[in-house]
Amino acid sequence: MNGGTPMALALIACATVASAAEPAGKAVFQRWCAPCHAPGPNHPGTAALEVLYGNSRPGALEQRTDLNDATVRLAVRHGAFSMPFFRKTEVSDADLDALAKYLANAGKSP
Repeated sequence: MNGGTPMALALIACATVASAAEPAGKAVFQRWCAPCHAPGPNHPGTAALEVLYGNSRPGALEQRTDLNDATVRLAVRHGAFSMPFFRKTEVSDADLDALAKYLANAGKSP
């Protein structure tokens, strides 16, 4: 048996536990949404929403408390303003379910 095998198995186990604790929708958000909608000035979706909403709500999607399942699904599948739509071959229905649930609850967490 290779001396590195136990270490590799331990790392895999830790990664599995860490990913199990993180909501599935967060990983989908990180992959498909964060490049445009994470907090900060280098995210064009966040910047556009900050201009649109002014001070009435956050531009960063994970900070929003007004998002619901239907709104997220509609925006992802049909696009919104300059945001493109995403096909099922890009964001699967299962990933969209997880994303919608995640974003509907993300800003409401303490």
